[in-house]
Amino acid sequence: MSNIHILWVDDEIDLLKPHVIFLEKKNYKVTTCTNGADAIDLIQVENFDILFLDENMPGISGLETLTEIKSTNANLPIIMITKSEEEYIMEDAIGNKIADYLIKPVNPNQILLSLKKNLDHSRLVSEKTTSNYQQEFRKIAVDLSMVNSFEEWTELYQKLVYWEIELENINDQGMVEILESQKQEANTQFFKFIKKNYQDWLEGDHKPILSHTLFKDCVLPHINKNKGTLLVVIDNLRYDQWRMMEPLISDYYKKVQEIPFYSILPTATQYSRNAIFSGLMPAEMEKMYPKYWKNDTDEGGKNLFEKDFLKEQIKRLGLDIKHEYYKITNLRSGKQLAHSYKSTKDNDLTVIVYNFVDMLSHAKTEMDVIKELADDDKAYRSLTKSWFQNSPLLEIIQKAQELGQKLIITTDHGTINAKIPSKIIGDKNISANLRYKTGKSLTFNKKEVYFVKNPKDIHLPTISMNSSFVFAKEDLFFAYPNNFNHFVNYYKNTYQHGGISLEEMIIPCAILEPK
Repeated sequence: MSNIHILWVDDEIDLLKPHVIFLEKKNYKVTTCTNGADAIDLIQVENFDILFLDENMPGISGLETLTEIKSTNANLPIIMITKSEEEYIMEDAIGNKIADYLIKPVNPNQILLSLKKNLDHSRLVSEKTTSNYQQEFRKIAVDLSMVNSFEEWTELYQKLVYWEIELENINDQGMVEILESQKQEANTQFFKFIKKNYQDWLEGDHKPILSHTLFKDCVLPHINKNKGTLLVVIDNLRYDQWRMMEPLISDYYKKVQEIPFYSILPTATQYSRNAIFSGLMPAEMEKMYPKYWKNDTDEGGKNLFEKDFLKEQIKRLGLDIKHEYYKITNLRSGKQLAHSYKSTKDNDLTVIVYNFVDMLSHAKTEMDVIKELADDDKAYRSLTKSWFQNSPLLEIIQKAQELGQKLIITTDHGTINAKIPSKIIGDKNISANLRYKTGKSLTFNKKEVYFVKNPKDIHLPTISMNSSFVFAKEDLFFAYPNNFNHFVNYYKNTYQHGGISLEEMIIPCAILEPK
């Protein structure tokens, strides 16, 4: 006998005897009753896996029975069966979170399908997902051996993100480990590709959209001067995190275009986000706006002049755009902006930099409770989704939709879970970031880094005479030989950025229209 126990409630249950026999032959256990009151009593004393409930019964109606049962057994799947096709009945039933809705006369196969959809759904999805990934695995493996352009790398990375999210909800650790292995191999090959091509991108014509061209290429063409445009830059947002947030926005906006682009190196906020707002590479920022640019070793905040950089870029482009800039770094300022957001209705462009995700990644390094909550990429995605779902940012997006504003969501760079230490030595003025270093007299493992002897070659400022840059590959992080073990134990399995990986460099820019 099957472990599945069904309660079927219908005042004409005798007419449904053939259906009951059909289910029993399929090894389901079926208990029947003829009214809602008896059903409510039965559910108090027996455990049922699913309930078939007639909508039109004498005494307590099906909808009343549904409400009563849901108040004490919220997770019991209930399939409503009715002769009526009245829309309000369907809406009431759906509003009470029914599992399915069937119109009489029902046939045995309809019932069986509904049972499988509700009781075997997880197993069937898991089996199909595993089977589909096994097929896709071979294709990805072939693609990895042949990929040789930034467009192909973007497509491959998006495939890996898709399967990472698909596989996270199935109970097959073996498949998850295979995907992790594929991601590791992809990052190994991606590092070689970047090392070979990055400098050419900065000089040639065939190149991806990069941080410093994002505003001109992707934002500017979509500014709506009639209704206004909201540009949201969420610091440190990876592609997989964007995929988790996207469904929450779909209630208010429809996506009309998604433009993957590449963060410049270093994939760190002071470089990549300043590049977005200035429309310049860091060496050009330092030369043209020395009062706004700060190098790694300079005192003070490195992103204090984004508003000024944006203003200067708009001026250089010869644009007449009424715009405002906001930076949100805590819950209080987010709530204040959400409360007053409708005051932006006359802007052509409203820009919001939202810093929560970056703070989350740093908190994982410093706080044990965050280490527990975001132990791996799956948990990190989940925590990001939970934050966004309850954040003032979602409320701001909702208010922008009410104003009819276009929405553009993007980021400055991604992040990677750093797992393997790489030893490095430098002078006392070496920069502090764990995924890239700049300074003089750097000593390192050449196989583990992209070494740029002359920073000007990739449009980066030279901090001092003979200073150079190194960028860590894959999931490595730099560690000093002094106090090495303590340093490694502290930073291992933390989220870092600044180096070269798919997760850090390939990032989204989504264009959305209000619904």
